[in-house]
Amino acid sequence: MVAQYGREPIQHQFNPYSDNGGTLLGIAGEDFAILASDTRQSVDYSINTRLSHKIKVITPDLSSEHKNKKLVGTNKSILFGTNGFSADGDALTEDFEENYKFYTSSQNKKIEPGFEFLNNGNTTEESSMTMQSAARNVQHILYGKRFFPYYVHTIIAGLDEEGKGCVYSFDPVGSYEREQCRVGGAGASLIMPFLDNQVNFKNQYIPGTNSTERRKIEYLTLEECLKLVKDAFTSVTERHITVGDGLEIFIINKEGVRLEYHALKKD
Repeated sequence: MVAQYGREPIQHQFNPYSDNGGTLLGIAGEDFAILASDTRQSVDYSINTRLSHKIKVITPDLSSEHKNKKLVGTNKSILFGTNGFSADGDALTEDFEENYKFYTSSQNKKIEPGFEFLNNGNTTEESSMTMQSAARNVQHILYGKRFFPYYVHTIIAGLDEEGKGCVYSFDPVGSYEREQCRVGGAGASLIMPFLDNQVNFKNQYIPGTNSTERRKIEYLTLEECLKLVKDAFTSVTERHITVGDGLEIFIINKEGVRLEYHALKKD
C-alpha cells in the first residue's frame, strides 16, 4: 500500500488468532498418567480470567462408586488438554468429544441371546476408545483443518490397553508422538529441559563412571512426579507473566481420575 505523505506505511492483514498464554504438562508413569495446567487466561498484559479450565476429562458415565470416591473419571477416561488460542482449544475439544460419543455409542452393541458367555455373562459389550485410537482421531481432526489450523498445542493422557500410562502430544496440523513427558505453551522452554533431566534422565550418568555410562531410564513414582509438577509450575510462575493463579492436576490410574488443585502466584 502506498504511504501518504508524512505517514508510516500501513499494512492490512487478517490475523484471527490470539495467544492466551498458560502452560500444559503431561507425564506418563508405569501405571498412571498426569496432565496438569495453570488456570490463567490472558492476552498481552491483560488477564481475561483466573479460572480457565484447559483440561477436560472425556469419560464414560460415572458409577455411584466413582462419585462416592470423589473421582471425576474412570480408568478408561481420556484427559484432553489444549493450550494456545482458547477459542480454538474449545472447538477442538468439542470436535473430539463428539467423535468419542459417536464411537462409544456405535461400538457398544447388544449381545445375541445364548452368547453371553463370550462377554462374561453380560448382555451388552462395553467398548471405549483406546488411547491409540484417540490419538489417531485427534490427528485426523487437526490434519483436516490444516489450511486454517487450530492454533493450539494439544496433549492427551490416559492408560493404554496394558494399563501403562501414556502421553501423546500434537502440533497444530496433526503431527503427534507418544512420549514419556511433554510441556506445551508459554512455559515450555523453561520446564521441558527440567523434565528432560528429571524424567527422561538426559545428561545423567552413573557416579564413578567418569560420565561414560548413562543412567538407565526408569519410571518415577506418582509422588515423585507430583512433586516435579508442583515445583515446575511454582518456578515458571516466578518468571512468566502468562502463567499463574491456580494449578489443576489430573491423575489417572486403575482406580479412576482424580483432580488436585493448588494455588499459584496471582501477580
